[in-house]
Amino acid sequence: MLKAYTGPANHGPPAFDIAQTHGILNRREHEIETSSDVLGWSSLYVSRQIEKPYADAFAAVPDHLVILHLDGPVQVERCLNGVRERMLIPPGGIFSMPGGMPFSVRLMQPLRSVHIYVRDAVLREVAEEAWCGDPASVGLPPRFGDVDPVMGGMIQAANHAISEGDGGSRLLADYLARALASRLIGGLIAHGEDQRGVFDPAQQRRLREFIATHLAHPIALSDLAAAVGMTPTRFSRIFKRQTGTTPYHYLLSERLRHARTLLGSSALPIAEIAVTCGFSHQEHLTRMFKREIGATPAAYRRTLRH
Repeated sequence: MLKAYTGPANHGPPAFDIAQTHGILNRREHEIETSSDVLGWSSLYVSRQIEKPYADAFAAVPDHLVILHLDGPVQVERCLNGVRERMLIPPGGIFSMPGGMPFSVRLMQPLRSVHIYVRDAVLREVAEEAWCGDPASVGLPPRFGDVDPVMGGMIQAANHAISEGDGGSRLLADYLARALASRLIGGLIAHGEDQRGVFDPAQQRRLREFIATHLAHPIALSDLAAAVGMTPTRFSRIFKRQTGTTPYHYLLSERLRHARTLLGSSALPIAEIAVTCGFSHQEHLTRMFKREIGATPAAYRRTLRH
């Protein structure tokens, strides 16, 4: 039976901030360019920075760290469980450390990097959906220098989202967290992944109605999933398979479609249209509108009046 849905959550999981990371990013020599601290994301933490050479040991944290090297190659030394290894990591190389593992690291040249942390709870949710046994038994291997274009593309998408600096990107962060978790454990559980399932007509109707009703408000992946009685992981998988797009991009297209309607049918100021359609401010609407439609909202409105 589908669970009743009462509306978007007013208080979700606590925000994931720098205080919950290993502490690499707190080192004074590093230059943080941007991060997700101000965005209120709960499933991912993302930071882009220039790291300077350093050496340190770090206690374990529960969540899962993945580092994407944006330049290089650089020499990195890692010590894990008493085993010391050195690697020349190229641009696009991945360094990952599963939650629950203490480690030490030595970086020997400056490095521009993206650090991304995936909540352990998200990884367990993904594993429970696909694992053919006890999801608690999933053990992630650390990665040291291998190039993974798929994972790199996901991390770059998160990097782009923090560069946009928009709190409305929470839905994208929730989706990317599950995509990254699936990639991290994919080699372990691919044989068990469920490829079945579609939204039935009632679920499709409820989803459309929910989006239309709450378009002006922040919407999380968990809100959309709850509207059709699914976990966020299962919802994401079925949504992408059935629609060919992600929930984030679908919601963005719906917001832009509604903005186009209001630009043509009302005299509302563009700033008010932005808020009505769920954009955080006029500049956000303008940026997305120009990127997707090819014109600013003001220019688009002028073409409709000629």
